[in-house]
Amino acid sequence: MLLAVDIGNTHMVIGIFTGPTLRCHWRVKTDKGSTVDELAAIFHGLFTMEGLRFNDISTTIISSVVPTMQSAWAAFATRYLNTTPLVVGTDTVQTGMPVLIDNPTEIGADRLVNAVAAYTRFKSALIVVDFGTAITWDCISASGEYLGGAIAPGLSIAMEALGSRTAKLPQVDISTPPAAPIGTNTVAAIKSGILFGYGGMVDGLIRRLREQMAPALPQTVATGGMAALIAPYTTSIDHLDPMLTLTGLQLLHERNT
Repeated sequence: MLLAVDIGNTHMVIGIFTGPTLRCHWRVKTDKGSTVDELAAIFHGLFTMEGLRFNDISTTIISSVVPTMQSAWAAFATRYLNTTPLVVGTDTVQTGMPVLIDNPTEIGADRLVNAVAAYTRFKSALIVVDFGTAITWDCISASGEYLGGAIAPGLSIAMEALGSRTAKLPQVDISTPPAAPIGTNTVAAIKSGILFGYGGMVDGLIRRLREQMAPALPQTVATGGMAALIAPYTTSIDHLDPMLTLTGLQLLHERNT
């Protein structure tokens, strides 16, 4: 079995594959201070709930934007799983995708994984939007080249800043939608600003990116922890795939073994 690990700034998404089939997956809060032994304790419990043992894992692949956690996970894979992990990077894996940005080593591992997964699935020009701690837009040409993209603060960053940097505005749960764009109280106004506002930002940036990618007509794929929440407030997202990054990790592992 393959253990695929995507380490983000806020959450880690971990999946176990049997061949190309995703058997189970978990979303766990990223604790940048976690030790190797703490990871082992957490995942021993999660494995047990699925009827799995550490020695069921034969190989591991890691994508990370948190260097300290990448080191801890690599050590966990070596010590407890008895595997040598494949760590995603433009200089460590064969992706089959030319990266046409100024400095290819700057691209986040998760963005590269998403691009490979989306192009493998659709084989067309694409814009991949990942709603994580940051929101990223990644553009892929019709011939499968990574062109670049855009980065903006994510919803959670905006909500935290609004609550901490203003004296009277409360922290708001945006999991329930506002009744209308015009909020008639403070909570409704914040929900509208975040959900309708970010939806408009996503649509506006996708429109600009599509203009630059013309005459190609890129489809748009959304993924990430906040994707399902914000997608109803956009008009430009064609596909929703919450498991896109894990799928990409499985594909990259297959290509490199």
